[in-house]
Amino acid sequence: MNQSKISVQIGESSFSAEGAEAWVQTQLEFFLSKLPDLSRAPAGTKRDTPGTAAVDSTAEIGSLASYIRSKSGESNQTQRFLATADWLRLKGEKNLNSSLVAKALRDNQQSRLGNPADALNKNVAKGYCEKTSDGFFITPEGRRALGHQE
Repeated sequence: MNQSKISVQIGESSFSAEGAEAWVQTQLEFFLSKLPDLSRAPAGTKRDTPGTAAVDSTAEIGSLASYIRSKSGESNQTQRFLATADWLRLKGEKNLNSSLVAKALRDNQQSRLGNPADALNKNVAKGYCEKTSDGFFITPEGRRALGHQE
């Protein structure tokens, strides 16, 4: 299987991806299709996600693989779960749940979690996540554990 890596910056918008060639191509095409919308947004536009501080939409989030690596989640399933959930949150996902985290890992060709529900429960026990009636959210303690400064 051919692996590809790409990084592009156009004005204030940037894109990077790493993975299977076909997947990288699909992600690049999606980014390019959204470029006109991004160029119309004022620089530094903020968007609010329930249960989180406002996130700078122009911030470089990068690929899931690089985000997991930057949060030391490569070998620890509980940390990989938390980092993936945070990546989804930064991408604008408002309704986090353990199956969505597992799907994101699968769709981005990352190592799967043995038991996503157990990883969520371990993060809840540490105070990094809190369950809601329809999923969970990452607590301020969880965001600090990932290196965010609120």
